[in-house]
Amino acid sequence: MTEIGGFQDNVARIDLSEGEVNHEPIDEEDARKYIGARGLGVKYVFEQGPDVDPLGPDNLLAFMNGPLSGTQVTMSGRIAVCTKSPLTGTVTDSHHGGWSGARLKWAGFDGLLVEGEADEPVYAVVEDGEVELRDASHLWGKGVHETRDTLEEEVDGSYGKNLSLMAIGPGGENGVRYACIMNEDDRASGRGGTGCVMGSKNLKAIVIKSNTKMPQPADPETFKEGHQQAMKAITESDVTAPNEGGLSMYGTNVLMNITEEMSGLPTRNGKYTSTGDAVADGWADDEFDAENVSGENVRENILVDEPTCHSCPVACKKEVEVQAMHKGEEMNVRMESYEYESAFALGPNSGHTERDDIALMIDRCNDMGVDTIEVGNMMAMAMEMTEEGKLEDVGELDWGDSETMVEMIERIARREDDFADLLAEGAERVAEARGAEDNSLAVKGQTIPAYDPRCMKGMGIGYATSNRGACHLRGYTPAAEILGIPEKVDPYEYEGKGELTAEFQDLHAISDSFDICKFNAFAEGIEEYVSQYNGMTGFDVTEDELMETGERIYNLERYYNNLAGFDGADDSLPARFLEDGIRGQGASEGEYCELEEMKEEYYDHRGWVDGVVPDEKLDELEIEIGPGTGVSSGDGGAAAPSDD
Repeated sequence: MTEIGGFQDNVARIDLSEGEVNHEPIDEEDARKYIGARGLGVKYVFEQGPDVDPLGPDNLLAFMNGPLSGTQVTMSGRIAVCTKSPLTGTVTDSHHGGWSGARLKWAGFDGLLVEGEADEPVYAVVEDGEVELRDASHLWGKGVHETRDTLEEEVDGSYGKNLSLMAIGPGGENGVRYACIMNEDDRASGRGGTGCVMGSKNLKAIVIKSNTKMPQPADPETFKEGHQQAMKAITESDVTAPNEGGLSMYGTNVLMNITEEMSGLPTRNGKYTSTGDAVADGWADDEFDAENVSGENVRENILVDEPTCHSCPVACKKEVEVQAMHKGEEMNVRMESYEYESAFALGPNSGHTERDDIALMIDRCNDMGVDTIEVGNMMAMAMEMTEEGKLEDVGELDWGDSETMVEMIERIARREDDFADLLAEGAERVAEARGAEDNSLAVKGQTIPAYDPRCMKGMGIGYATSNRGACHLRGYTPAAEILGIPEKVDPYEYEGKGELTAEFQDLHAISDSFDICKFNAFAEGIEEYVSQYNGMTGFDVTEDELMETGERIYNLERYYNNLAGFDGADDSLPARFLEDGIRGQGASEGEYCELEEMKEEYYDHRGWVDGVVPDEKLDELEIEIGPGTGVSSGDGGAAAPSDD
C-alpha cells in the first residue's frame, strides 16, 4: 500500500503445519474500511470462512495491533487476538494491555496471522521484522509464570525494557474452552478461548523483542492538536484523572461498592443482585459483604504497586501481595492486578468475600491460563447444581468453599478428573449434558460479567446482541447508566437502550481497532478519536465516516455469525433475568429485563431482520463477500454456512 502513518505495512503469515513464515503487506482499502487490530483481524478471520472447526488447523489466530498502537496516543498499548471461538462458535476478539501490542509494532509488524498446527510444541521469536520458530517441548505443561522466566533467559532480554511475552498455560494446552492468552505481566486476552485455539496449534508462546521505535504521525500538527485535546479531557475527567480517584486510585474494582449499592452485582450465581440482599434474605451472615473485596479495601490493605501499560497516565492496575494457603502450605502471592470482574466471579457470585483467597485464585488462573470470569462463573454454576443434586456422580462444590475453589482451578486447567473435565467445557455444554439450562448464566455460550441486566437494562440488550457472547466491553452502557458518560440515563429504564447500546458498540469497535483502551471513552469522544486518527495516518475522515466504520466492523462480525448459523433466537438471556424479579430492596425490587422490547428497538436501529444482516445493509456498508466464506455474492445476508 502507499505509505500510511501508524502502519508498518508488514503482516507475518505463520503456517505452523509447514513451519513457514511469509510476509504480506496491508491492503490499503481494508485499512481504510476496517482500521486495524479488531476490525482488520476480524476481516482476516472472515476471509478464512465461518464454517471452520475452531480447534482445527484451518482456524486463523490473528494477533493484530492498530494504527495508533505503540504511539504517543494515551493508553495505546493494547493488542487484539481474533479467531473463531471454541467456547461460543462465534467470531471473537479478545484484547490485553501491557506492552505486547506496542512492542509488536516496534518490532516491525502490524500483525501475526497464525494457521495450521505444529507437529510438536513451538514458540515464536519476533524481532527486527522477522519471525523465528523454536522448539517448546521443554515448556509444555509449565505454568505461565515459569514459562515467562524461562524464555526471558533463552531470548536474552528483559521484561520491562525490551521484551514482551504472550503465552498459554496448561489450560490452553489441554483444550479448556475458555483458556486465555497471558502477557508477561498477568494481563489476559481473557475471553472466548483464544488460548484454547493457540494450544490446539501447539503454539506455546510468542516472544517479542524490540526497542522503542514509536511511529511518527503523518500529519504532526493535526495529531498534536488532537493529542493535546485528548490529554486535557483525560486529566480533567473524574473517572480517569491521574491520582484523583476513580480508576487511578482503585482500578476497575472501584465499581464493586458502586454496583453493590445499586443492587447491580450478580451474587450467588445471579440469584441475588447484591451481597446485602443475600444477607437480608437470610442466605448469608454479615461477613458476606462486597466491601471486603472492593477497590477501597484492596488499596488500604494489600496494595503494593501501581504498574502501568504503554503510554498510560491512569495506572489502573493495582498490584497486590497476600499470604495465602495453597496445597497445605503458606505462600506469598504477588499478583499484578485485582480486577473487578475477576473479584465478582470468584467472590460474591461464588458465595464468599474472602479478599486474600480471591487474590490467590486470580494468580492461579493467570498461571494456568484460564479466564477468571468464566472459571468463577463455572464454579458458581457447579455450586448451584450441587445444591440441586445435578452433579452427584462426578463431584460436588459447596457455596463459598474457597479452599476447594483454588484446587479446582488447576484441576480444570489440567482436566484432571471427570468433574474438572466437565467444567472445562463451559456453561452451555455443561447445561446440555446435565439438563442444567436454568443454572447457566451464559449467552451464546459465554457467561456474564459483573453487571446485572435487571437493574442495568443496557447491559441486558448488550449481553444479548454482543457478537462474542455475553460481554460488557462490546458496548459499555454502564458508562451512561452508572457514571453519566456522555450523559446520565436511568439504569432501570429500557426505552432508548437499544439505540444507546448500538452506538456504544460502534464506538468501541473503533477504539478496539485503533487499538486503544476503552477507558479513553470515559473522557474522550469521537472528536478526539478523529483528530488523532487523521493526524497519525494522514487520512481525512469525518466523525460520521468514522462512526460508519465502527458500524461496518460490527456488522461484519454479525454477518460472520449469521453465516455460522446464529440469528435473533440466539440474542437471548438466561431465564432468571427475564422472568425472576430481583429479590432485593428499594428501587430494584421486582425488576426484570424487558429484552424483547429492547431487541425490537435495537434491530430497527441496526436495520437487521430477526438478528440477521440483510443484503441492503451489506451493500450500504460496502461489506464484500470474500473467498473462503462458503457463499457467493447472490446468497444474501441470511445465507446458511456451506456444507463443504
